[in-house]
Amino acid sequence: MFRGSLMAQIPQLNADLTVAGEVEIDDVRFSAKLTKQLIHDACVMYHANRRQGTVRTRSRAEVSGTRAKMYRQKGTGRARAGHLQSPIRRGGGHAFAKRPKDWSYSLPRKALRVATRMALRLKAEAGELRVVSVMEMPEPRTRYVSAALRSGGFTGQSCLFVTEGVRPEFVRAARNIPKVTVLPRSDLNADAVMRHRNILVFEDAMGLLVGE
Repeated sequence: MFRGSLMAQIPQLNADLTVAGEVEIDDVRFSAKLTKQLIHDACVMYHANRRQGTVRTRSRAEVSGTRAKMYRQKGTGRARAGHLQSPIRRGGGHAFAKRPKDWSYSLPRKALRVATRMALRLKAEAGELRVVSVMEMPEPRTRYVSAALRSGGFTGQSCLFVTEGVRPEFVRAARNIPKVTVLPRSDLNADAVMRHRNILVFEDAMGLLVGE
């Protein structure tokens, strides 16, 4: 699709998600250079930022019980033993107790924007990026989106719909469908793109693909 060409051919879908034609987009709008390591680094950052980091275990100082030696050192025929809070005993404290930790970090915003465009280019080269006409629904019901996915052959596949701004009615209609996610283009990132097999961009969100 991109090899030796200046224009990328992106399939265009009707409101029922069936192919209606193609849209030509300048390939440099995606990314002039493709670096998979940058995409990987961006995805790792998003995964790390989702970690809660609320794990906590008790140390020896925090376990209840006496600190007295359990029995005398010699003459019992048993192994030497200290107090009940010892890490080698059941119910004892941890030698290196875990504490809450903030795993989040950030990459430069420019790098994250480039990683998103690189991920979109990978999807375009794989034929998994499509432009969708505006889907008008009489009411925000799941059956309308399910019918469109079924007619387009996307049933059971992970799909990411990219909208221009927040569309509560479309989110309400699609949120109960497994493997289907709706994101405004301002929230789109490389991790969201790579986690879904099909990327469906609405026409009014085409600014994402033309560099606006």
